[in-house]
Amino acid sequence: MNESKQTNAQIQYNEINFRRRSVLRTLAGSVLLSVTGSTLAKQCEITSPEILSPRYPDPLIEVSDPSFNKYRLYSSSVERLATGFRWAEGPVWFGDGQYLLFSDIPNNRIMRYDNITGQTAVFRENANYSNGLARDKQGRLLACEHLTRRLTRTEYDGSVTVLADSFEGKPLNSPNDIAVQSNGAIWFTDPTFGINGYYEGEKAKAEQPTAVYRIDPQTEKLERVLDDLLMPNGIAFSPDEKHLYIVGRFSETPALREIFRYDVSTDGKLNNRTHFFDGGENGTLDGIAVDEDGNIWAGWGSINNSQNGLSGDMDGVIVINPQGKQIAHIHLPERCANLCFGGSKRNRVFMASGHSLYALYVETRGT
Repeated sequence: MNESKQTNAQIQYNEINFRRRSVLRTLAGSVLLSVTGSTLAKQCEITSPEILSPRYPDPLIEVSDPSFNKYRLYSSSVERLATGFRWAEGPVWFGDGQYLLFSDIPNNRIMRYDNITGQTAVFRENANYSNGLARDKQGRLLACEHLTRRLTRTEYDGSVTVLADSFEGKPLNSPNDIAVQSNGAIWFTDPTFGINGYYEGEKAKAEQPTAVYRIDPQTEKLERVLDDLLMPNGIAFSPDEKHLYIVGRFSETPALREIFRYDVSTDGKLNNRTHFFDGGENGTLDGIAVDEDGNIWAGWGSINNSQNGLSGDMDGVIVINPQGKQIAHIHLPERCANLCFGGSKRNRVFMASGHSLYALYVETRGT
């Protein structure tokens, strides 16, 4: 994209963002009129997709490398599916029921978006401030719970099984995000976001280093596979599962968050760490998902550090090719925390972003 086209796209984005802020103020006013949780849920619901831009191709989809054009659908727009949440996170797709689950952490609930009706409703209240969600090899719901500092599995009958809540006799910090391997191994990150304050859990002292854990599929034994990465966050496998991508940082690096790639051995060990992508001093990488070609789709935004300047135009999702080069940016009015592929053909990207849930059809599918 040449400089003039970038400028026009940015102008269009700013105009759209201005309109979005006006709508958000109106929505916020209506939400404040709510007096009960059930009324709030009804007022926040969008029963049909809300298109952010009326134009094709959507100017919110910024192509930074021509290689992304094969994944872009000309007649596909960014859609807002629902809004009214406090911090949307951890989406997971259930193709057998044609619905998406995602966390609304501060409201202590898991939400359910129905892909058939377009309705969004509460799936689980008192969800222990759940964050990352996933499905195990048998299709059961896995949940990272901040409040109870544990990883749980919901059985077919609705009962809850605790898979991990401590390591070597000490409680975990606050499990954050999950990646499930095809052999059934469950990997999850354990930073301290849920115990840093009362908004997303319960304030407590960390008794473990921030780390990455693995639950063995045969023995169900909990193993700590990584403990030198600060505040590990998003986690995902490459399509062939030979590599594991983890968002985090090291104390000696100036970047806020980076993506690191590890080789995965057959016995579940991580080797040969590679610095894959740098978020810079103001960029915030979060949850990640990988498509069938090995591209990494990453939640992205700005920390809005006053020293580095406000960068609301950074918000959204960036796409990074397997060589570590950014090839696209999906602009959103809000910072994206996490995302997943879903839909009946697995070619729809669902983006849990701040107060809202967004979606975009693309010409690739999730792994």
